[in-house]
Amino acid sequence: MTTVIDDKNRDAEKLIMDFEDTAFLPELFGDHDRHLARLEQKLEVSVSSRGSRVVIAGGTSSRQTAETVLRDLYRRLENGLEVTENEVDAAVRMAESGRLFSSSAGVGGASATLSVSDPRYQIRTYQRVITPRSPTQATYIDQMRKNPMVFALGPAGTGKTYLAVVVAVSMLAEGLIDRIILSRPAVEAGERLGFLPGDMRDKVDPYLRPLYDALYDMMPGDQVAKKLENGEIEVAPIAFMRGRTLSSSFVILDEAQNTTPVQMKMFLTRLGDHSRMVITGDPSQIDLPRGVKSGLTDSLSILENVKGIGVTRFTDADVVRHALVARIVQAYDRRDRDRNPKA
Repeated sequence: MTTVIDDKNRDAEKLIMDFEDTAFLPELFGDHDRHLARLEQKLEVSVSSRGSRVVIAGGTSSRQTAETVLRDLYRRLENGLEVTENEVDAAVRMAESGRLFSSSAGVGGASATLSVSDPRYQIRTYQRVITPRSPTQATYIDQMRKNPMVFALGPAGTGKTYLAVVVAVSMLAEGLIDRIILSRPAVEAGERLGFLPGDMRDKVDPYLRPLYDALYDMMPGDQVAKKLENGEIEVAPIAFMRGRTLSSSFVILDEAQNTTPVQMKMFLTRLGDHSRMVITGDPSQIDLPRGVKSGLTDSLSILENVKGIGVTRFTDADVVRHALVARIVQAYDRRDRDRNPKA
């Protein structure tokens, strides 16, 4: 139950929340009420708790946002999911977005306010249940489920690659695909790997480490090793995709901004029956030699409005790593805008 107590000063009104099940409250509030303290910091409200009651004081909009966040996190606990500091931040992002989102995953495609407890966007893998931490991540998940091909663009730390691996592992676990194929330009667009020691796996692995990290987060290490051994998970540089047709697969191309247009066309045309393809990259971080056009930007200029292709654009507001990462991205963006005011 929620009640608003009127006060002569509208900005001094208090909103009172009563929770039925006190068993969830320690995790909802966090150790030493650290989750409530984080809400106070982010929303400029005052939050106090006593027993099953929470009192929120502050401006009208901020109080309502804090209430939405606490209800969302409480439902998450009721659904058996954890609440950490990251989920608190995610719930704030969702509540502040004020967006309505229509998804075919919803009942009848009905619109609903995005939340971290929304079962439509829960992805179950071998070890964990993953939920989006920003509205754009929810859009991205929906696009990967609906479209055979999705481009994800944006800065580091927004979850582009991680969520692609999460959806791929989930589909493999459900038997919707037969294998996962991970690819990334190695060293440079020309992919001159011959000088590196070891076999092909040894040469390529260092450049695919972010993809491996996501895999090990979703699956036990022995299962990752087994699936790499039996071919259910395959890693290869983009040059080794030539001449193949990738059927019943979930194919991920990471760091796609460092492909050439010829490489990108070759890769995109490998898509086979019952397959999904996700291409991730950051157009602001192109490492190609000067004068060489990026295959990522080239393909988007041609394909963005083609039916069956989804495009998700992340911004620094979607950075879900340490808060400092978002500020670093913003600082670089400001510098680039100052240098190129007409861009």
